[in-house]
Amino acid sequence: QAQLVESGGGLVQAGESLRLSCAASGFTFSDYGVTWYRQIPGKQREWVAGISKVSVSSYADSVKGRFTIARDNAKNSAYLQMNNLSSEDTAVYFCAVLGRGIWGQGTQVTVSS
Repeated sequence: QAQLVESGGGLVQAGESLRLSCAASGFTFSDYGVTWYRQIPGKQREWVAGISKVSVSSYADSVKGRFTIARDNAKNSAYLQMNNLSSEDTAVYFCAVLGRGIWGQGTQVTVSS
């Protein structure tokens, strides 16, 4: 069964960093791009960053210069390195492989100011 599992969320203070991981299984991970989204309760899900199957990356303006998306096909994993976090980054973060219609369960990131 194809699935994605996020990890690495937590509670940090403003200015600190977190690294989220997205572990894939049940499909050929290297054939697909990976996207990170985030959602604050009561608000629409927001696109954060994406990485293609050939590792071309793109970022939302709100995170550009602070977040870095990466992938390791040998580990069937994608990552989101988040630096200089602010309270506005507080959200549940999801990874997705849109080409397969697969979403992870999400991981909570809370940034205290």
